[in-house]
Amino acid sequence: MMYPVFWWIGASLKTNAEMKDPGLFPAEPVWRNFSDGWQAIPGFTFTDFYVNTFELIAGVLITTLISCSLTAFAFARLDFPLRGFWFAILLLTLMLPHQVTLVPQYVMFNGWGWVDSYLPFIVPHTLAGGIGGSFFVFLLVQFIRGIPRELDESAKIDGCSWFGIYWRIMLPLTKPALVSVGIYAFLWNWDDFFGQLIYINSVDKYTVGLALRMFVDSQSSVPWGQLLAMSLLSIVPSILIFFMAQRHFVEGITAGSVKG
Repeated sequence: MMYPVFWWIGASLKTNAEMKDPGLFPAEPVWRNFSDGWQAIPGFTFTDFYVNTFELIAGVLITTLISCSLTAFAFARLDFPLRGFWFAILLLTLMLPHQVTLVPQYVMFNGWGWVDSYLPFIVPHTLAGGIGGSFFVFLLVQFIRGIPRELDESAKIDGCSWFGIYWRIMLPLTKPALVSVGIYAFLWNWDDFFGQLIYINSVDKYTVGLALRMFVDSQSSVPWGQLLAMSLLSIVPSILIFFMAQRHFVEGITAGSVKG
């Protein structure tokens, strides 16, 4: 399982001529693949693409955490008409293939003038939609249902509103689940090459994934060492995020599965 990863690391330190060498690592590592690859796109560096990507991911994360937690709190705690029906509709969207909605979404966003911007990614997440939105709501609903309702009743006796219960009680108690949602949202949107390819056209708005594609599209002779070096760096943020929040991630996944 790890062999392709080792080959990937070794190939990022090779020249094009050495790529056909069956050995994992080159005799003399070409460390300049990283520095040259960082500045390989004319007029830009990968610093620009990382800034674009983090700008996009930050907008998605903030809107996802707020909208999904609010929606989950409403489904788990509030009693409103047709609550069960709307929750069933939400669960049905989990079974809807992304390819089914791709064309109508593009037509709609293009009509609104949102193509070549980050709005098609951020705005749906403000409504608990977007990539994984329904799954995040479902995960948070299951977590909140495991929190005793006596806490709500005590807060209401003290004069706390429903929003106050959400803000002062539910958000702190759902921290492990929110961390899980944040990790999932980060990873899935960081790796969403297809969606970014469709909606983003300008190079100055390109994300890291789209910038990597330019190594192949813009040159007849592909600098494979530089491409693999930059692709190796592109997974570093995901690895760091996962391992730094791993404890909360495991808690958020397992806490809602067992109820006392």
